[in-house]
Amino acid sequence: MEKRLLKQVVGIDVAQKELVVSLSNMDEETTTTIYAHKVFSNTEKGFSLLMTWVRKQTVANSPVRYVMEATGVYHEALAYYLADRVCSVSIIMPNKITNFFRTLEVKTVTDKSMSEAIALFGLSKKLEDWIRPKAAFRELRQLTRERDQLIAERTMLKNQLHAEQIEAYPNKTIIGRMRSRIKMVTVQLKEGLEEVTAAIKSDAQINQSVKLITSIPGIGPITAAIIMAETNGFELIRSKKQLTSYAGLDVKEKESGTSVKGKPRISKRGNRYLRKAMYMPAMAAIRHSEKYKEIFVRIVSKNGIKMKGCVAVQRKLLEMAYTIHKTKVPYQADYLQNQIESELVLNS
Repeated sequence: MEKRLLKQVVGIDVAQKELVVSLSNMDEETTTTIYAHKVFSNTEKGFSLLMTWVRKQTVANSPVRYVMEATGVYHEALAYYLADRVCSVSIIMPNKITNFFRTLEVKTVTDKSMSEAIALFGLSKKLEDWIRPKAAFRELRQLTRERDQLIAERTMLKNQLHAEQIEAYPNKTIIGRMRSRIKMVTVQLKEGLEEVTAAIKSDAQINQSVKLITSIPGIGPITAAIIMAETNGFELIRSKKQLTSYAGLDVKEKESGTSVKGKPRISKRGNRYLRKAMYMPAMAAIRHSEKYKEIFVRIVSKNGIKMKGCVAVQRKLLEMAYTIHKTKVPYQADYLQNQIESELVLNS
């Protein structure tokens, strides 16, 4: 007699261009099986082929859940596609999958082994359905990312202009065109800033959170908007540890047996827009806030690595933004003072 299935999970390791997929199930005796594996393109055509393949490979009268990591931006199109077709979708924070992967008897990390780990994670846990973020967060994310691209473009143009101007025989026509392009990008940046400001004010929840988060030394309205946009209002975040992992600001060490090989480094696996947004606020906080400067100086004095001190402040600022968003209480210097010693122990 064929055993009844309790769960069917599609584990998906999402990359920029492809989806590495593993199919798994759990029967009534809680026996788990990974029985199929395939790679699809991370495009709408690939999504359609994925769903067709899953329907052919799974049992019709047993529920199927699609499980994937929150991989910055690459998982979003697939999540929307599946949700639009009334599929059960769960999006998991990367640190949860990483911690679960460590419990498995797998020595080599590959896209396939990671998709299998995601599938097994889905079988072993009771997961919540993913709820699409509201449109206000999506619009704010689009605007702040465009601003980031425009700033990078203007910086590149200014560097090119400088290089042309110091040529032995600078071309005045080229210089004129470069100046025109810089002027155009500057106008676009101004327009974009106005749109970001309007988007913040148009949503009461976002407006309130931005006002609270900007009470933190070093964090201005644009950074606060990026934090809210890139986390969808901290929708998937359940702890500070999850948040730092999502931003890629968690520290990873290369290990071999019982010895550590190489210097500890931040993982950089998370959301690069969020990670980048925290750099300048951290530098400003180190310069102008005695509390954050103390964290920076003490960590650097112990390790001799300025970047490690800066990353610690970036994490602290991001964690503080999360706490303030959750508690609805503005920044208090005394709160940070009470946590300095514990922060130093964690980062030493």
